[in-house]
Amino acid sequence: KMKYIIGIGGITNGGKTTLTDRLVKVLPNCCVVHQDDFFKPPDQIEVGEDGYKQWDVITSLDMEAMVNTIRGWTENPVKFARSHGMPVSASSDDEDEEGQVHILIVEGFLLYNHKPLTDFFNKCYYITIPYEECKQRRSSRQYTVPDPPGLFDGHVWPMYLKHRNEMEDSCLPIEYLSGLMSKDDIFTCVHEDIQNTLLNCL
Repeated sequence: KMKYIIGIGGITNGGKTTLTDRLVKVLPNCCVVHQDDFFKPPDQIEVGEDGYKQWDVITSLDMEAMVNTIRGWTENPVKFARSHGMPVSASSDDEDEEGQVHILIVEGFLLYNHKPLTDFFNKCYYITIPYEECKQRRSSRQYTVPDPPGLFDGHVWPMYLKHRNEMEDSCLPIEYLSGLMSKDDIFTCVHEDIQNTLLNCL
């Protein structure tokens, strides 16, 4: 049984979730873990030197829980899929099924800045968009916790640049994608890339 873990990281409002949702529909035995599901409660988010609640840093997330969730998938993808209400192909019951591929997509804005997490990835994608586009998209989104004035320039963008620099220094084999491409083009590009990679692995 082959297990394959794909990271879809990138900037806020870059199109990670849209891409992930489309891939889950077309890839075989595919589950997904969203990093946003691991945010700590608002009252546990510290206020930083920049004066803003520190949502855009790794300490705002329960990374241990996230790593454990992914480890649970690696130990038993079929059981994981069932417990998360994801479809699994009928033949998955046969534990020794040869050539059976199980895929996990891990989606989030800080995937490649936490060593225990990066150790899992077979493939890393990262969606980028320029400052103006990002600011514009972010301002048109409705968040549960609305952005206070100045948050984007004061916290979100500086943290993105900081993490991106750290990530580039880590020498992970990351494939960068432009979030300015159409949603269809991004999807086609990644989907074909994954299919080719899987064919080469089988």
